Amino acid sequence: MKRRIFGIAGWKNSGKTGLTVRIVEELSRRGWRVSTVKHAHHAFDVDQEGTDSQRHREAGAGEVMIVSQTRWALMHELREEDEPDFRSVIDRLSPCDIVIVEGYKREDYPKIETRRLKAEPGKAISDGNSSFVAIASDHPVDDAMLPVFDLDDTVAIADFIEQHTGLGR
Repeated sequence: MKRRIFGIAGWKNSGKTGLTVRIVEELSRRGWRVSTVKHAHHAFDVDQEGTDSQRHREAGAGEVMIVSQTRWALMHELREEDEPDFRSVIDRLSPCDIVIVEGYKREDYPKIETRRLKAEPGKAISDGNSSFVAIASDHPVDDAMLPVFDLDDTVAIADFIEQHTGLGR
C-alpha cells in the first residue's frame, strides 16, 4: 500500500512544529490515524540520565525497546552506521492513514513551506523545489507561485492536505 505522506518544512523558528502539532490535532479530530516523523539536525536523546534503558544503551545494546501498558518505544543506536534514508524511516511505521513529516526539506514528497518574519533569514526553500506544493506564512507573500495560507489557518491547511493527498476521498 502506498503511504500518504505530507510534510511541513522551513527554516529554524519558522513555525514548523506548531503547525505540525495543529495539523496532527485537526486530522486526528477528523478521525484519521496519523503518524509523524520529525527530522532532527542535531544529537538528541529520548532517555533520561540513569534510566534502565539508557543504561542498556550505554552498555552497548544496539536496540532497546521499552514496553508498558500504554506505549512502546524502540531506540536504535547508529554507532558507526549512516543515518537511515527517508524511505526506510517511513517503511518502519505501522499502518496509518497519513504520515505528517516535519523536516526532510530536500526529500521528494509533497510539503508546505513555513515562513515567519522572525525566522532565520534565508532564501525561500520552495524556490526551485517542485516537492513544495504550498506556503504557510505569517506575512503576505506577493511573489508566490504556490497557494499561500495564513500560518494559523489550520483548518484550511488541513483541508488542503486532505485534498492534495486524496485522504478525503
